[in-house]
Amino acid sequence: MSRAAGGVALSYGAHSNLCVNQIVRNGNKDQKDKYLPKLISGEHMGALAMSEPGAGSDVVSMKLTAEKKGDRYVLNGNKFWITNGPDADTLVVYAKTDMKAHSKGITAFIVEKTMKGFSTGLKLDKLGMRGSNTSELIFEDVEVPEENVLGGVGNGAKVLMSGLNYERIVLSGGPLGLMAAALDVTLPYVHTREQFGQNIGEFQMIQAKVADMYTALVSSRALVYATARAADAGLADNRDCAACILYSAEAATKVGLDAIQCLGGNGYINDYDTGRIMRDAKLYEIGAGTTEVRKLIIGRAFNAMYK
Repeated sequence: MSRAAGGVALSYGAHSNLCVNQIVRNGNKDQKDKYLPKLISGEHMGALAMSEPGAGSDVVSMKLTAEKKGDRYVLNGNKFWITNGPDADTLVVYAKTDMKAHSKGITAFIVEKTMKGFSTGLKLDKLGMRGSNTSELIFEDVEVPEENVLGGVGNGAKVLMSGLNYERIVLSGGPLGLMAAALDVTLPYVHTREQFGQNIGEFQMIQAKVADMYTALVSSRALVYATARAADAGLADNRDCAACILYSAEAATKVGLDAIQCLGGNGYINDYDTGRIMRDAKLYEIGAGTTEVRKLIIGRAFNAMYK
């Protein structure tokens, strides 16, 4: 999907993995019966709302509050950088039900866009992934029924962490598709573009770039597929899942830049897809945990082995 359109693939990933998968894994029967049919059929779009203006990688510092009033929770605050935010019908939203309980004070809720007091900000003007809408979410005394608590009160961090490994594996498919797209543009170009009386693909410097691009793609694909197979067998490993998105995301940005370089001036204008591919790829070094956070996960996992 990302090979054709990075933004469309990102929106689908946020819908299917970040929203639908969380309800499948953590929802009760009534919640599944109510929300999954339309989400799965495509009648409704889903989203996940975790990040805030002051709580990105440090998600536990979120400020969105959920105050219990009778049989409802009243949500106040905002979320930011939310993929599918302007379009989502059903959202998995994380809020603080106890501001003093740190991670144990976070609760996940299923929120509907039609709930009174819920609104979205303007669509954000992003560097890349422009085919995937992103916005701020605004909660002004949004009343969410008690039955819309997902996974239990105070279990929001547990709900969140339960899906992170799969999120990283699934989203690693984005960089794979973008690298393939970069080669789809580059290979025909370098074998038709002539300079100094021959196709530029016959120059060793161009051959070296193409070889590096191809090697980055197939090595990333091998890592992602092997980790996905392990996860399907119940053997998901935090280090491997973080390594998947870490390695493939950095590789995709580099491959996008190499594609631009191979096309020269044409790579720098928007008549060709290379600029879009590179800009789309950069998102994967930031979303779903930054490159730096992924390295911390891997490093801390090794530290834990030697304690």
